[in-house]
Amino acid sequence: MEELTSLIGNVGFPIAVSVYLLVRIEQKLSELTRSIFELSRVIELERGKA
Repeated sequence: MEELTSLIGNVGFPIAVSVYLLVRIEQKLSELTRSIFELSRVIELERGKA
């Protein structure tokens, strides 16, 4: 918590919020990428059955 307070004090609130959002978006993009690869794999398996 002290690091967050220090970050806000040193670089400002907008930059701290931007960094936080970028980290969250990166995690969501990783999950989305994983889901897309899994969906592609399932589609290929289904095509092989038909």
